[in-house]
Amino acid sequence: MTTLTTTSADGSTIAYETLGSGPPLVLVWGALGARSSPFTRQMRTELAKSFTVYDYDRRGRGESGDAKPYSVAREVEDLAAVIAATGGDAYVWATSSGAALALEAAASGVPMRKLAAYEPPYMVGDPKDAPDSDYAEKVAALIAADRRDDAVKYFMRTVGVPGWMLFVMRLMPFWKDARAVAHTLPYDAAVMGPRFGLPEERLRKIAVPTIVLAGGKTTATLKTAAEAVARTVQGAEHRIVPGENHGIRPTALRPVLEDVFR
Repeated sequence: MTTLTTTSADGSTIAYETLGSGPPLVLVWGALGARSSPFTRQMRTELAKSFTVYDYDRRGRGESGDAKPYSVAREVEDLAAVIAATGGDAYVWATSSGAALALEAAASGVPMRKLAAYEPPYMVGDPKDAPDSDYAEKVAALIAADRRDDAVKYFMRTVGVPGWMLFVMRLMPFWKDARAVAHTLPYDAAVMGPRFGLPEERLRKIAVPTIVLAGGKTTATLKTAAEAVARTVQGAEHRIVPGENHGIRPTALRPVLEDVFR
């Protein structure tokens, strides 16, 4: 792996790598996602069969900088810098809170050839599985107290991981990777905004061609969110990926992106 870098508008270094050939495709990961994790490696390897993949570490993760104070606007500038490094005309696939970040970037005028947003986790209506109303404050307090394991555990429980699975996950290499970037959990909370509400006004500003994806086996809350985003973004397409959940398999995603992008 060769790490490349680009410089964001505030001078922060943003690390990325490229793999494959074909049209440029930028990946935007959600909470705890980083280039070093096994899942992200599998995803970029699979997608590189059809695209030139640009996989970057979001601010504060891996080899990317973490200038303070944090703001969502700086993360938008980071994504803009990575897209500029591709030549300025890239496809973007983004997942979970990373999809919310990419949608905000599109609303801010960041150029993209086309955006595929996978399951942005907005809360539409009053779903029973919504995060705590003070989720952002709680996770920030855990990080401020350097309770990284507790912060990761709290996030995982918030997104519906059962207790028995959490016990198993803590014994796996994944946990070490998650713990290393736990301090960025408040960043994703900021991206999602108060109570993870649907940012209708911002979404209506998007002019980038947009496809909103959701898995056929994902939660009702995430399906509802995807439908709401597709209704709100002008001209957006909505598509269900059969048999998939929030952690979409690379082999299931690649043919979908081949279809919607090409």
